[in-house]
Amino acid sequence: MVTVLGITGGIATGKSTVDAFLREKQLPIVDSDAIAHQLLAPGAAGWVNVKTTFGEQFLNADQTINRAALGRYVFTNPEALAKLNALNHPLIYAEIKRQVAVYRQQGTALIVFDAPLMYETGGEKLCDYVLVVTTTATLQLKRLMTRNQLSPAAALARIHSQLPLAVKIAKADFVINNVGNKADLRRKLDQVIASIESEG
Repeated sequence: MVTVLGITGGIATGKSTVDAFLREKQLPIVDSDAIAHQLLAPGAAGWVNVKTTFGEQFLNADQTINRAALGRYVFTNPEALAKLNALNHPLIYAEIKRQVAVYRQQGTALIVFDAPLMYETGGEKLCDYVLVVTTTATLQLKRLMTRNQLSPAAALARIHSQLPLAVKIAKADFVINNVGNKADLRRKLDQVIASIESEG
């Protein structure tokens, strides 16, 4: 039996750390962020969408996308963010489905699918279970400001562009509250994986 575990949460709640722990377990991870980055490489379909829709002012001299500038623009302009998502999410999900199908064909017992916008984009339909990684609003804001070198206003704009964590928690099969250290996070994750494996 093949099981797909979806992982989501809010920005800067700890999903990347969870992914790192799962990679240590040799579990395959279909990472929507990594796929999105690949699609934004010069010449790729997502890159073409950004260039033609938003203009060359969002390109660096080497033709790579200026992610910082694009992020500042779309996260303060809801219409632009919606347009970007409408253009690129179908491309992202086509690749996600392709990768999941490959792992299914290989008979992989547990496939991990990481998508920050899981519920916003309907990605939960691809999953057997969804794990939401959450934290306190204060920790989330602090982590995002530190990680991305953002002002409080800019960080809050990115947080508020996603579904509220409370909504995601209500929809989830499993919830990990990431308010402790990495050892605490690892212990909680091990419990979730053990529960899924016992169901299988």
